[in-house]
Amino acid sequence: MKAIVQDAYGPADVLRLSDVDRPEIGAEEVLIEVRAAAVDPGVWVLMTGRPYLMRLAGFGLRRPKVVVRGRDVAGVVAAVGAGVTRFRPGQEVYGTCTSGSYAEFARARQNRLAPKPAGLTFEQAAAMPVSGMTALQAVRDVAGVRPGQRVLVIGASGGVGSFAVQIARAYGASVTGVCSAAKAGFVRSLGADDVVDYAQEEIDRDGPRYDVVVDTAGNRPLSLLRRALTPRGTLAVVGGGHVAHRFTGGMGRTFRAPLLSPFTGQRLRPVMTRERAEDLEELTRLAESGAVTPMIDRVYPLADAPDAIRHLMGGHPGGKVVVTVNGTA
Repeated sequence: MKAIVQDAYGPADVLRLSDVDRPEIGAEEVLIEVRAAAVDPGVWVLMTGRPYLMRLAGFGLRRPKVVVRGRDVAGVVAAVGAGVTRFRPGQEVYGTCTSGSYAEFARARQNRLAPKPAGLTFEQAAAMPVSGMTALQAVRDVAGVRPGQRVLVIGASGGVGSFAVQIARAYGASVTGVCSAAKAGFVRSLGADDVVDYAQEEIDRDGPRYDVVVDTAGNRPLSLLRRALTPRGTLAVVGGGHVAHRFTGGMGRTFRAPLLSPFTGQRLRPVMTRERAEDLEELTRLAESGAVTPMIDRVYPLADAPDAIRHLMGGHPGGKVVVTVNGTA
């Protein structure tokens, strides 16, 4: 099969389109004929091997253990393992994979897949798993957003941010998005009640106003984030691994937040995304009800996946960047 592979860590130039063997599936796994895959900052982290902390976490000290890039996947079940009970060949699915989704075929565990939402294209479905589950867990599990609360989403036009705005609104909150002036209209179209232009104003412009701050941007100090929170508010810190520090990236805040939290009246929590079918099913419910729509900034063919990664990390896209495979648009 054709796949985007890498033999060494580095910039997008290390990626190449190559012929490789189809992945072999285990008893609890599904082989997927890939129709679309998405790009997220985690792809950049695994491609570059930075921050170095991720290498120590088991992803490969000197070179990537998994040579095919990509994690989000949407496609058609080609085969199932002996222990798979939830899916059958020919069924349309989406979720996260274990063998790399920038390929014509990928393998995935059955507990990290769900049926593709009705009414969504493969490209839209591929845009949801990693960013959608991260946003869902930030809004619902970490922050516990309730009707009537005021929520600030930093990085509201990005992959996780665009889902967080919509999910917070679906849970009954009033949402303010932080983005560039150029993306203000886009963020309002997601359901944001107000927008902060980060080039003109800082997030604490109105003082301690927000019950919840969801920070997906990864570069503001905790002290500033806390100034925008009410005295009993909750901060959900998302990611930060792509920030410049070569050893920890932007994960320093992730480590410090829970250590500081007991000494304040505020809840300062990192978001550590768990990939699970039940959250995909909740995203499906939200998508099929019309409460959440995956927003796609740009679509690239498989051979141009390196350009898709370059665009994500350098272009501040509105929504998700998607790679298409096996004859999709």
